[in-house]
Amino acid sequence: MKQKRLVYIFVFGCVCGFGCGDSQSKFTQNEELVRVNESVLMSAEVKSMIPSGISSADSLIHAENYIKKWIIDKLTDVAAYKNIGDDRAEVDRLVNEYRRSLIRYRYQERLVKDKVSANIGEYDKLRYYEENKEQFTLSENLIKGLFLKVPVNAPKLDEVRKWYRAGNEDALEKIEKYSLQNAVTFDYFNDRWVRFEDYAVKMPQRFTDPARFLRINDHIEVSDSVFHYFLNISDKLLVGNIAPFDYVEPQIKNMLINRRKIDFLNKFGEELYKDAVKNGTVKFNTK
Repeated sequence: MKQKRLVYIFVFGCVCGFGCGDSQSKFTQNEELVRVNESVLMSAEVKSMIPSGISSADSLIHAENYIKKWIIDKLTDVAAYKNIGDDRAEVDRLVNEYRRSLIRYRYQERLVKDKVSANIGEYDKLRYYEENKEQFTLSENLIKGLFLKVPVNAPKLDEVRKWYRAGNEDALEKIEKYSLQNAVTFDYFNDRWVRFEDYAVKMPQRFTDPARFLRINDHIEVSDSVFHYFLNISDKLLVGNIAPFDYVEPQIKNMLINRRKIDFLNKFGEELYKDAVKNGTVKFNTK
């Protein structure tokens, strides 16, 4: 009961901004709420875990739950450490190794950030692509074209059917003007590759074999009770083909940056090793 009363005073102080009376005044500071052996839970920590804008009752529930979980966690830690037996040394070793690994990782990340350039030239990316095309076999269908979504009661639908199929500049200009007032969605991607799936999911029709469907279809028009959907496919690349350079360029850039990082860290490690052997930091037992 004493603990619940303490929590209530604390939460009430949070809600009132610690200015509702003398009983809350001690919580204007970051003070101790509960202790389990040497572990201490402070009022500021509990306060930080209470969402803003909730009622006093909900604040009380959040605080009580947090404090109870904190106590259970600490008691479980104590019980586990007492009863883990011979595994304690192995756990300590793993914790220390993780700590060392984390410190090394942070240090290496800082080195890489300062020393390794993220600027990859166009020539380097193209050369890597040409030399490793087999790495970029498509596992998804790509298309270029345009996508249009309009309400079923939109005007001039017969005209839209002609325009979206035409694919010329005049038709595109008419679709753009039409879309300003009538389209829910108009996407033009004739200048870049996109995944067919990204547009297939926007339409009510389901494609059980997308590659087979795309082989024989360049224009898709489907409807539901609310919208008409138009997809004009001006170009396509199906699963199993080599991905075009402009589609995988970001991937290639990341691969080359990672390669630079690995090369730099390997060279850095070798230099550390040689210097340490030379200046006597590392000493081998030759007996």
